Amino acid sequence: MTTKSIAAPAPTSGLGHSLKPRQLTMMGLGSAIGAGLFLGSGAGVQAAGPAVLISYLVAGTLIILVMWALGEMAAANPNSGAFSVYAEKAMGKTAGGTIGWLWWLQLVVVIAAEALGAAGLLFSVWPVIPVWVLALVFMVVFTGINLVGVRNFGEFEFWFAILKVAAIVIFLLIGAALLFGWLPNAASPGLSAFGDFAPHGIGGIAAALFVVIFAFGGTEIVSVAAAETENPAHSVGKAIRTVVWRILVFYIGSVFVIAAILPVGSEGLKSPFAGVLDIAGIPGAGTAITLVAVVALLSALNANLYGASRMIFSLSERGEAPRLLSKLSSAKVPVAAVGISVAFGFIATILELLFPEKILPALLNLVGSTCLVVWGTALVSQFILRRRADREGAELPLRMKGFPYLTILGLVLLGLILVVGFANPESAGQLVGTFILILVIAAGCFLNAKAKAGKPEHQAK
Repeated sequence: MTTKSIAAPAPTSGLGHSLKPRQLTMMGLGSAIGAGLFLGSGAGVQAAGPAVLISYLVAGTLIILVMWALGEMAAANPNSGAFSVYAEKAMGKTAGGTIGWLWWLQLVVVIAAEALGAAGLLFSVWPVIPVWVLALVFMVVFTGINLVGVRNFGEFEFWFAILKVAAIVIFLLIGAALLFGWLPNAASPGLSAFGDFAPHGIGGIAAALFVVIFAFGGTEIVSVAAAETENPAHSVGKAIRTVVWRILVFYIGSVFVIAAILPVGSEGLKSPFAGVLDIAGIPGAGTAITLVAVVALLSALNANLYGASRMIFSLSERGEAPRLLSKLSSAKVPVAAVGISVAFGFIATILELLFPEKILPALLNLVGSTCLVVWGTALVSQFILRRRADREGAELPLRMKGFPYLTILGLVLLGLILVVGFANPESAGQLVGTFILILVIAAGCFLNAKAKAGKPEHQAK
């Protein structure tokens, strides 16, 4: 991605612009490094063995291309609606409204899941306060953080991300010491596990690919936060370059260590970081990694509440949601947008506690594939908008290299992942649910746009 010495247009909304570049960078990093890595990476190793590294490389390549595409559009038009706004510019109001509402619905469901997940994990090591009380406390605390201003939100997210990154660095150092035989009380397994590199063949790699792809979800929040960042063109470009290589190093490095030390079928794969640390003879490893996972979930909750509120704020500004949701406080925070985003989370949390393992699984099944739709929309939007800009001779603050070939490569990879998903009965059901939800939202957005098109401008607002 190349940078031009041209200023990006300032966002037109009344949101503040006090996010620092370091906060934006760590927000993107922190959003991608969550429970999917700390607790879920073992499922990928179980499915494919060490060959899961191929799955991570494919998924990593896709997210690099998506981030480059989003970076080009966000630098040229920093907007809290991000990919929703870009889809509207490229494909019309119905496309923009649909992707915005779809992403918002995903986040508000995930907020409830993260509150309950963090509460359950914390209760497992500190069984003093009931899970439902902890979940509600987390929701209240992070609602407060999101209401006091974007600078404070950014600082909380920065330090959450720092904690997660520090945990991964320590894990990589211990893993390397174990593999090189430098630990006195633990025998090195060497690289013997790689002798059976792909125990389940191509099918295992394909199955792991669909598991792995969701671990990278959340990085797109960088494009949403660009609207509230100082000097978006410079900040977004730097954040994307930094996030991309760090994610690959941390993810692929961690999974390499896990795959080398924990063979397929190992009980340690249920909590792979703790499993590796237990073999290394580190006391209290299970408790420590559980607490890191709690931090990871709370960090994601914090970021997702921010992202959800900014997306529905943008939808409101564009007439796709009630106008009340675009009202700002003196701290330049869309209070009503934060409120409605967290309200669904409160309701879902309470329902899940009343009807365990019934509400959230159903909701998550509907929105589980949303990141694939968002990434695909981002790539298509960038393809259309870049061609339009080149045709008109427009200058862009950031330009994605290798256009249009790399954009097309991203769409091809995404298509292959969807084929793999539809080939698996479990993920196929999730994909079908997501696409049905898209059709319902699209119908609503189309009818809304048609109704407003027939009204005078002052009534449509």
